Amino acid sequence: MEIEAIRTAYRRYARIYDAVFGAILHPGRKLIIQALNLRPGDNILEVGVGTGLSLPLYPENVKVTGIDISGEMLAKARERVHQQNLAQAEAVLEMDAEDLKFPESTFDKVVAMYVVSVVSDLPTLVDEMRRVCKPGGEMFIVNHFRSRNGFIRALEGLFSPLAKLVGFHPNLALEDLLEQTGLDVVEIRSANLFDYWKVLRCRSTIKRSLPMDVTESIEHDSTVQGVSR
Repeated sequence: MEIEAIRTAYRRYARIYDAVFGAILHPGRKLIIQALNLRPGDNILEVGVGTGLSLPLYPENVKVTGIDISGEMLAKARERVHQQNLAQAEAVLEMDAEDLKFPESTFDKVVAMYVVSVVSDLPTLVDEMRRVCKPGGEMFIVNHFRSRNGFIRALEGLFSPLAKLVGFHPNLALEDLLEQTGLDVVEIRSANLFDYWKVLRCRSTIKRSLPMDVTESIEHDSTVQGVSR
């Protein structure tokens, strides 16, 4: 999706985003923060911070930098930081997730909430997340992926031509994400309403070949490489 189409879509969303997507996506935000297993002093990058709904969930003893492409959404995030006096919010910056302006190995952990179905180039996004994540660090992704239910998948396909209007691709397949990026996924959990979203915990390693049964295991036990829920 072109960057200007994304900006246009989220310019429309900015005023209503919290009301429409706040509560329904909140469990996924909480699940990621819990899964981060944060330690005092950890330096976190949140890609696609939006209006900053997740920022109050981080403990005060870490540092969080949030980036987003939408200036209108970020204005809401900065207002939230100011009103709630969020000491953990180190910075809220307007930035393209596919061209991060940070040195290599800057962050202990990198988080992308509801972002991967928005960007135009998934491999570039993931490569940038890897680049700025420290060796041995972890990357976390939460997103909706195309359903394996035939009826629901057909509905998602009907909305696909509206991607530019709604601001995201509704039929992104998890298999495609893994194939294109070679993410080193160690755990997958379900989140939000009807378990319709997935939370991925990944190592910040170089690309590798993924076994075919990785995505096949998702619908059964939400476990990858022997890491239990």
